[in-house]
Amino acid sequence: MTEAAGSGIDDDHEWVEGLAWAYGLVSPDPAERAAALDRHARARMEVEAAYDRLHKGRFSRLWPARMWAYRRACGRCFPGALWSGSEYAYGEISTWPRLPLALLFLEWEARYPQEWTEHAKAWGAKQALIRDLAATDHDQYLRAKLVDLVDLAVQRTYRCKDREYVRVARAVDGDELRDRLHRAQRSENPAAQLHAGYVLWLLDRPEIPNTRHVWCTWLSGTLT
Repeated sequence: MTEAAGSGIDDDHEWVEGLAWAYGLVSPDPAERAAALDRHARARMEVEAAYDRLHKGRFSRLWPARMWAYRRACGRCFPGALWSGSEYAYGEISTWPRLPLALLFLEWEARYPQEWTEHAKAWGAKQALIRDLAATDHDQYLRAKLVDLVDLAVQRTYRCKDREYVRVARAVDGDELRDRLHRAQRSENPAAQLHAGYVLWLLDRPEIPNTRHVWCTWLSGTLT
């Protein structure tokens, strides 16, 4: 993924702890979620203000300090919280200290897509995270979170980069995932029926690539 920008201004673990409030973004409680959204919106305003100061002072001797302040501000909201202020590219995402924030970022998009789009839209980050999560090792915790994400993705109308979740489904294929996909396929949700059926079909055919052409051909009923 993208190499992290910043100067190591905080330890990654402390950074994650400082963003504990952001879990309110996926809360089922409307009041808790509204409070988290308000805090996130204020953090985004701080980013804009820091950027304006940086831009206006680009020839000033204060520019390095203003760049530091801008990167720090970026790290207090999404998507900047995923990497701003860290000294290194994460390498193996399964051992990355900011993995909880990456999973939160994806869960937010999956559960509350319109709020995510309004406050933190970053399709490239979504795609890169999903691909890296599919390609890494999966302990019990990570596997469970990824099964949840696939389940959430198949139960909605297609969104940009959702096709990447097929990689995850193939990486964590097993009884739990297939049970959920079968339940979605039997549900009264037309989108879930369609998407779950397609993912199950691909899980049984690992040699077939998940391309737009394959999807369209499968939809037409030509592929069985």
